[in-house]
Amino acid sequence: MPAERDLAKQFQVNRASVRQVLKVLEIMGILSQRVGDGTYLSTSAETILNEPLDFLVLLDDLSHHELFETRLIVEPELAARAAERATTEDLHALRAAVTAMQESSGTDDRLAADMAFHDAVFRASGNRICQLLFKRIHRTVLTSMSHLSNRVELQQPLNYHRRIYVAIRAHDAEAARQLMREHILDARSLLSLKKTRAKAVE
Repeated sequence: MPAERDLAKQFQVNRASVRQVLKVLEIMGILSQRVGDGTYLSTSAETILNEPLDFLVLLDDLSHHELFETRLIVEPELAARAAERATTEDLHALRAAVTAMQESSGTDDRLAADMAFHDAVFRASGNRICQLLFKRIHRTVLTSMSHLSNRVELQQPLNYHRRIYVAIRAHDAEAARQLMREHILDARSLLSLKKTRAKAVE
């Protein structure tokens, strides 16, 4: 990006205004500022969605019910499209994510494998907008469920991932759609159970 003084001259504003705008864009993930090196446009749109979604959840008090409902509306269809469009590379990524979850030794590894699996499904669907949006939504939900991961048997989500992978590999769109729906409903029920138990302890 041009230097602050050049931007200020180009848009006929003072440098303080330019500096404030650049800082906001940096917080949003659109730009990155390197001291002594300059300001650069982000190479990936993925980071642009991180902070706005987190702020929406916090400031607008978006409920987990709404997040899960959003997932239920769209993710089963993404799984169905993945079954129709998955490439050999996509299938390798899905299988690797299933293996990573099976071999995970701690919560962080398990959550990373979970993220990788769903991201591979989103990518295989062939819709880049949905991939970017739902990767962020899934990350937000998983962050909320991170404490629950220690108390839920690994086999439960792993079985769903295996069955979804098999359906996508077999190009069975209807099975992939139904299994993804069941998987999300199961995760939502686990989160509700966690909250109920937490309130009972209080």
